[in-house]
Amino acid sequence: MKVLVPVKRVIDYNVKVRVKADGSGVDLANVKMSMNPFDEISVEQAIRLKEAGQVEEVIAVSIGVKQAQETLRTALAMGADRAILVVASDDVHQDIEPLAVAKILKAIVDEEQPGLVLCGKQAIDNDMNATGQMLAALLGWSQATFASDIEISGETAKVTREVDGGLQTIEVKMPSIVTVDLRLNEPRYASLPNIMKAKKKPLEEKTPEDYGVDVSNRLEIVKTVEPEARAAGIKVGSVDELVAKLKEVGAV
Repeated sequence: MKVLVPVKRVIDYNVKVRVKADGSGVDLANVKMSMNPFDEISVEQAIRLKEAGQVEEVIAVSIGVKQAQETLRTALAMGADRAILVVASDDVHQDIEPLAVAKILKAIVDEEQPGLVLCGKQAIDNDMNATGQMLAALLGWSQATFASDIEISGETAKVTREVDGGLQTIEVKMPSIVTVDLRLNEPRYASLPNIMKAKKKPLEEKTPEDYGVDVSNRLEIVKTVEPEARAAGIKVGSVDELVAKLKEVGAV
């Protein structure tokens, strides 16, 4: 069985995001970029499935700018077998929308015929949380979102999901789309020998036109602003004063 793992190039989660002075978007000049953390977890899970003998090949896919090659090389260094880069934009500030990404992924799935697609539940730059669900709808496949545990047995997969009320365990038929959550695993660090080997692993370059997909944006970002600074708290001298203050702000 093949596993397809989409990965996205995003601002590193340790970097403080800055908004451009004109409010037109996020400043990416001289900013460290890395693999979306949720996607890193999905790559790790795919590799673990391969190490367990349940998967024969792990294919990493990225859709975006040419610089996403670095992200794919990271996935290859972690243990993915080969990679596909779909160059959908020349502008690092253009974010390819989930529906366009899902349509391209559907075309790749039709071509590669994987038994499982492992996605991060969302990207930390736009927090859309939509690509996996849209891909499942386009393919007509089963889906399991927010996975914190995955067990594959024959033609089914048992997935434990993180939901508002706690944990939910469901069983889905393969092939399936699974979006992963933070507690599924701890991604490995790529060793230096594996980083060197990754440079020789196949990385195929494509365009959206190769798959007949239009990636023109349907949404227009009108303005980007930083969240307001949190107001300072106050100290109260007694429980009665606390209750009175809470009533003032409508908390009780």
